[in-house]
Amino acid sequence: MGIVNVTPDSFSDGGLFDDAASAVTHGARLADEGADIIDIGGESTRPGAEPVPAAEERRRVLPVIEALCAARRDVAVSVDTRHAAVATDALTAGATIVNDVSGGADVAMLPVVVKAGAGLVLMHMRGEPGTMQDAPLYDDVVSEVHDYLRERVEAAIFAGIGADRLCVDPGIGFGKNVEHNLQLLRSIGVLRDLDAAVMVGASRKRFVGALTGADEPRDRLEGSLAAAILAAASGADIVRVHDVGETVRALRVADAISRGSA
Repeated sequence: MGIVNVTPDSFSDGGLFDDAASAVTHGARLADEGADIIDIGGESTRPGAEPVPAAEERRRVLPVIEALCAARRDVAVSVDTRHAAVATDALTAGATIVNDVSGGADVAMLPVVVKAGAGLVLMHMRGEPGTMQDAPLYDDVVSEVHDYLRERVEAAIFAGIGADRLCVDPGIGFGKNVEHNLQLLRSIGVLRDLDAAVMVGASRKRFVGALTGADEPRDRLEGSLAAAILAAASGADIVRVHDVGETVRALRVADAISRGSA
């Protein structure tokens, strides 16, 4: 999954693709580099971020979704939103997946996905983006994230979403400190029993910078590649990344080594 943030304030690429033309060009480039899904978001959920009105979120993402779906029919498009109203319009515009960092907290989200026959990513986030990193605390982060995601999967299936259209994401960096993130990345296999695909998004995250000393998110490529490779080796079905070409090449080598053949 390649990331396209149509925002002025995302932690890594805010302002780079905040007009429709540049965002569509970037999304097409990520598809050419090997992305199977292009994830388009119009609200930054970085630590400390303020909410974005639904109207503004729509203004940012809908033209990009429409244009990218028309230009690249071979690639799935997802909308990164926690708002059912935005998801409704994005699915009408051509998106086929909703990537919800709130795990379906908007009570209207599951019915929207059911009606559209779309896919749904359910992520774990402790708190809200504005405050989630203030003092994240868990007794057992792996079991608590697992149990939360199990409950959200059960709710989605009860609402009428087939398990084959569900994906879970442990929410690396969303209300977690460095050690929490590392524990979750060591335990990706634990999520395999949730009757859903597993996605991991560790690309350029703050914990990578803490471990490598790379203050600038764009300087965190090597650490991001390590996280993506190990996540895939541990059972992740999808890795959500900024650097698609580099990640695809790294995964090909890792896959060839693990399988024992090219």
